[in-house]
Amino acid sequence: MLHAEILGTGGHVPARVVPNSFFEYLVDDADAWIHSRTGIRERRFATEEEATSDLATGAALRALENADLDPLEIDCIIVATSTPDMILPATACMVQKNIGAERAFAFDMNAVCSSFIYGMEVADNLILSGKYRKVLLIGADTYSKILDFDDKGSAPLFGDGAGAVVLGAGTSGKGIQHTMMQSDGRGWELIQVPSSGSRKPISAESIALKENTFKMAGKSVFTFATDVIPRIISDLAGRAGIKPEQIDHIIPHQANVRIIDFISKKTGIPKEKFLLNLDRYGNTAAASLGLALDENRRNGVIKPGETVLMMGFGGGLSWGGVLLKA
Repeated sequence: MLHAEILGTGGHVPARVVPNSFFEYLVDDADAWIHSRTGIRERRFATEEEATSDLATGAALRALENADLDPLEIDCIIVATSTPDMILPATACMVQKNIGAERAFAFDMNAVCSSFIYGMEVADNLILSGKYRKVLLIGADTYSKILDFDDKGSAPLFGDGAGAVVLGAGTSGKGIQHTMMQSDGRGWELIQVPSSGSRKPISAESIALKENTFKMAGKSVFTFATDVIPRIISDLAGRAGIKPEQIDHIIPHQANVRIIDFISKKTGIPKEKFLLNLDRYGNTAAASLGLALDENRRNGVIKPGETVLMMGFGGGLSWGGVLLKA
């Protein structure tokens, strides 16, 4: 049976480390305040000169090296992002040029923090169709470019980064086993950048009102996440014919450790099975899953043959999961 197998992974984060103390201007004892509420100690911010395509390129090159592939072997490039370099053209086309993947077709996709999972679904189906052999998926975001740094409820949460995976057609039985995707447009207003497109184009007035920056209804998003995550776990475990506790590793969207603590208690799955890096990177949006996957493949935590569940949730509202065999 044909599967989309993981041929290689890569990650890239900016060099600039931003500790919680950076936000002392917002709240006293910022490190303790932020860490106790989120689990975050530090994050990475891109420089003024760095854009999403730069981070995506770095992750892509590492993934190609890890897969021992020439860029010309790539059939398709997907950049999963909600912070593209610009509204057009696609950031994926910039990455294509940067890595020299001249034979690929390239496009962006945006499901906010679920973008990487949605990208896995698309890549999986491109490969299962039999028309394409190798797909490069990159989750990349630079949320530092769109944050309201006067909003203590959102500004300390996010960091910049990119994570990539090369998926290829294979018959070993490894790779993507089951997927599930869902969205609920009734909640679209909970996570948004109000002035950023055709509905309300950026203007001097919208900038003055900071409507060109990220807005999130934090409590409502927490409620949403803690509702859908257990459903993702039980749904995918059921499709695989296993119990949730038989999953070897869970890579969740790296949003907030309180969400993970809640899910661990609700499902009975030990917290040790949840692979986290948000203490060092914060919420890197579409990059978070790819970064964690790459990190834990390279450090040997994820071993060949193990079952890994990856799941994302975010704006739209959107959510989904992928169950794979490493």
